[in-house]
Amino acid sequence: MNTTHTPTLNEKTKTYPITDSVRHALAVTKRGCDELLVESDWMQKLAKSEATGVPLRIKLGLDPTAPDIHLGHTVVLNKLRQLQDLGHTVIFLIGDFTSMIGDPSGRNATRPPLTPEQIKVNAETYYNQAALILDPQKTEIRYNSEWCDPLGARGMIQLASRYTVAQMLERDDFTKRYNGGVPISVHEFLYPLMQGYDSVALKSDLELGGTDQKFNLLVGRALQKEYDQEPQCILTMPLLVGLDGVDKMSKSKNNYIGITEAPNDMLGKVMSISDEMMWTWYDLLSFVSLEEIAQFKKEVADGRNPRDIKVLLAQEIVARFHSQDDAEKALEAFNHRAKGGIPDDIESVTVSVPTDGLPLGALLKAAGLVASSSEGIRAIEQGGCKIDGEAVKDKTVRLPAGEYVVQVGKRRFAKVTVSES
Repeated sequence: MNTTHTPTLNEKTKTYPITDSVRHALAVTKRGCDELLVESDWMQKLAKSEATGVPLRIKLGLDPTAPDIHLGHTVVLNKLRQLQDLGHTVIFLIGDFTSMIGDPSGRNATRPPLTPEQIKVNAETYYNQAALILDPQKTEIRYNSEWCDPLGARGMIQLASRYTVAQMLERDDFTKRYNGGVPISVHEFLYPLMQGYDSVALKSDLELGGTDQKFNLLVGRALQKEYDQEPQCILTMPLLVGLDGVDKMSKSKNNYIGITEAPNDMLGKVMSISDEMMWTWYDLLSFVSLEEIAQFKKEVADGRNPRDIKVLLAQEIVARFHSQDDAEKALEAFNHRAKGGIPDDIESVTVSVPTDGLPLGALLKAAGLVASSSEGIRAIEQGGCKIDGEAVKDKTVRLPAGEYVVQVGKRRFAKVTVSES
């Protein structure tokens, strides 16, 4: 006997009272967000949850395309934690099936899919790092291969019948590629379709993503209607601008802070951002209240040094991923370096060079202080290289055998022993 309850018309159209706690939950949801669709629907979902005691299902899907998480990824993870703390169910969805398709979002060419082995390794690292932010006891971990693999060819065709090519071409990057004569593989249409089907399978009430994921999230909302489900709401979060102050935080741009980086490096990098950008980082990364941030802004406007406020942000971030003690020690080390001091724990390296020495740019690379000789040369030309505390701007300098304290930028130090090979 089928005991599944089908909601009556009255149940579907019933409205619930908007209480102060619902308004608070709405404010928490909207903090730092780019867009909430549809706000009135979300208020009713919150109100219904409060009235019935049934937590909402909040979904974040991540394709494990790289093994490590940086602060840019934590923007949506922070939001998940805030909603989790309100009592709702967080679903950390690992897109092991969709990773094999490759997300075409924002791309002008087909993205190579990952192998199952790469996906498995990346997924494990992703979740272990995400657990530094989420409450593991209140997080539901799912893999979309659970429902995507069983679909089979028949199910895939039936799913594809519920979305049109015209709807797909509303996506900006698809339209540009189509109009520009750049090939679009049929399997790329399957990515947003399968991501949308995840929302159906999980009966999601809210899905989070970056602003570049809006189209995919809307597909989920549309498919839920097709399957006679109450459509999810959509919350898009801004893309965090990286250390360069220009592009979104990205490993490929080398403007990122990894959440497993050493405390000293993490704090130093946060302190390097501009005073103006600091406020955006507060909105997206900090857990302090909006009232406290407003008070900080007032204090700065009244003459307080913005560096003091930036220190608080840097320490909060370090303490979150390490400890408060690590944050205090990192600040001490940062202040010591700022006064021209040399850290106590710098790495010692030995570099073997020819009898006539090695160009300084190449030596910096050999010592692990820069990624390439050309980067080393740029650091020298820009005055960012010091030998034993003295700035060196001559890129032709060759160090004879001996021991030197070599510094690149404000944070990279090494005790370099130069020996003739």
